[in-house]
Amino acid sequence: MKLRHLFAAALSTTVLTSGLASAQTVFTVSSWLPPTHTLSTVQKNWCDLLEKESAGRMKCNILPKSVAAPPGTFDAVRDGLADISYTVDGYTPGRFINTQVAEFPFLGDSSVATSVAYQRIYSKYFAPLGEHRGVKALAVFTHGPGIIFNSKKPVASAADAATLKFRIGGGNINELSKAMGWNTTLKPAPESFELLSTGVMDGTFFPDESVASFKLGMVKHATTFPGGLYNTSFVFMMNEDKYKGLSPQDKAVVDKLSGEVAARMFGEGWDKVDAASRDMQKSMGVTRVAADKAFVKAVMDKQDYLETKWAAAAQVKGLKNPKGVLAEFRAEIAKAK
Repeated sequence: MKLRHLFAAALSTTVLTSGLASAQTVFTVSSWLPPTHTLSTVQKNWCDLLEKESAGRMKCNILPKSVAAPPGTFDAVRDGLADISYTVDGYTPGRFINTQVAEFPFLGDSSVATSVAYQRIYSKYFAPLGEHRGVKALAVFTHGPGIIFNSKKPVASAADAATLKFRIGGGNINELSKAMGWNTTLKPAPESFELLSTGVMDGTFFPDESVASFKLGMVKHATTFPGGLYNTSFVFMMNEDKYKGLSPQDKAVVDKLSGEVAARMFGEGWDKVDAASRDMQKSMGVTRVAADKAFVKAVMDKQDYLETKWAAAAQVKGLKNPKGVLAEFRAEIAKAK
């Protein structure tokens, strides 16, 4: 009898334990960049933190390959093909309006500062307007300052840039390039190596990090701008139904690790690899020139109109006082650390 009772108790414990195991939430996680890229590694670090903070109740299954091309990633997460991923807002032109505020020139020289400031502005103004409607926006962030890279010649003026063909990633820089009269083509970042190595493009607009990440050994020249020629708006997101299905306890963990926590993680990761890439570029013999006042002014003259155009479009989308929001964003960058 005692043996039978012991067996029944053991069986009951096994059933209970298996029930707890089956209650664990597993998120499918997709990345369209290599596993070694800073966005992939930070996404993994966030997942590890999620598992730790939830005492193992939530964990991530990082897929070996992306479930969709970069421009289709937002819809893939929205539709449940993956539970967690990130994307560039500008890869789908015209879809996101308010987020373009994070893509303007001369915002800042640190991904941490611009990302944290952007997250604050997003939470205060853009999230209530449903800018990323259809997914749970975990965080928004930007890369480091955008630079003109090419394999042909120094670019010291707007006229120099007009003689070359460039790959760009979309967003405000797409509109700015058109206004400047430059020959640019909108293509996702992972296509850069093939485009430059085959000579289809002479260069690309990128943060420093990307020269190393995409192995762009053909790059010989870089033109920098104070605060960057542009920035790129990213969203780190979760499938909305997956989030809604979490227990209140687990939602609290996700929320704790979202917002500025995640934005800072991505920003710190990007600043670190930007610095490492600059060191690598020195060994590659990349010549760096800083845009002079005339070059900066030429960009600013065109950007002024684009900011006015953005403000009008954002107002139609429900954003009150867009120019005031932009000014507040710049002030947040100045004080973000």
